[in-house]
Amino acid sequence: MMDWYCYEHLAAEKGYSRICGIDEAGRGPLAGPVFAAAVILPPGAEIEGLNDSKKLSAKKREALFDVITQTAVSYGIGFASETEIDQINILQATFLAMSRAVEALSKPADYALIDGNRMPPLAIPGETIVKGDALSASIAAASILAKVSRDRVMEEIDRIYPEYQFAKHKGYGTALHRALLLQYGASPVHRKTFLKNILGRTE
Repeated sequence: MMDWYCYEHLAAEKGYSRICGIDEAGRGPLAGPVFAAAVILPPGAEIEGLNDSKKLSAKKREALFDVITQTAVSYGIGFASETEIDQINILQATFLAMSRAVEALSKPADYALIDGNRMPPLAIPGETIVKGDALSASIAAASILAKVSRDRVMEEIDRIYPEYQFAKHKGYGTALHRALLLQYGASPVHRKTFLKNILGRTE
């Protein structure tokens, strides 16, 4: 049986006591912000159904969102806007969202476990873990908070720009979304630098 807390235990053995998992949601979409979450879980906390957010249904993620926020020692959620994404590129915007999530922790972390293979510039030490959302409880929890938070924002944006049907595709480049982009052009929440291949221009 997999040890969901293997990486947390290894960090604790190095002397760290508040270890946060960090993950992002929304690097790939053509519209909307990129979100990140940081979560510090109590050592060994058992959260039934916890998994990589991509492997869970929207209903299950919503239910787990409340369990995680109630169980966590501390959690923080941050984002970078579509304007920031266009200004500094998606990788730097993702790092910005991650640093904002860490800054939003009500109880500060002293070590970070980050999903992926690129280390964001944080005020605390940490390490990257490829496929960390399937290997670390803290990162899996962060993946769910980031995904649910972003989906909720995209549903709010859908009410402002209903013609793009953001509630259905959450800004991802589906066939429906691409067809609506060609029909209506870009909205204020579209990432202009992502649309070159679709609209043939960036403005």
